[in-house]
Amino acid sequence: MTIRVSGTEGYGETAAERVKQYESIPFAHVHRHMMHLFPTTPSRVIDIGAGTGRDAAGFAGLGHTVTAVEPTPELRAEAQRLHPHPAITWIDDSLPDLDRVHALGERYDLVMLTAVWMHLDQAQRERAMARVAPLVRPGGMMALSLRHGPVPAGRRMFEISAQETCELAGRHGLSVIHESKGAAVLSGPDVWWDRLAFRTQR
Repeated sequence: MTIRVSGTEGYGETAAERVKQYESIPFAHVHRHMMHLFPTTPSRVIDIGAGTGRDAAGFAGLGHTVTAVEPTPELRAEAQRLHPHPAITWIDDSLPDLDRVHALGERYDLVMLTAVWMHLDQAQRERAMARVAPLVRPGGMMALSLRHGPVPAGRRMFEISAQETCELAGRHGLSVIHESKGAAVLSGPDVWWDRLAFRTQR
């Protein structure tokens, strides 16, 4: 029996479905509200909770060097098969601690947390922000999205407000530079997302 990292329940078991779902939406469409904030020159990006690799491949295609972090082995294997880009380095690691990521001693121009934060309970979120914020280089950016609505069967999710997230980020030196809301593309009318972006002080 596979032991799942807290928060990843329901993903490995449905990996084939997740691949079909996530890969059906282009990278530029998913992030259309924030594309203007992303680096335009070759930069270091870390995608935490990289899933099927769609976003990692999107950033690599734009000329960035990407560290893709994914704790679900089934998704990570599919991602490496689908997106064998030489600019992507895959790491088996997870929130809240990201010990293997921190062991690299790197900082990043852009830290991505797409559709992962809502899998963490309050104590995990406190710990995770303390570990994620130091990964953002001075002047760098962190982008985060929060899911709202009914929780799919077999998943572990929490209702988290944008206000709470912004306040937590602020306590770790990150200032809000973007906040928007929007309907989910795949999950029906009862699901919607908060999209947040933060910048460190230079």
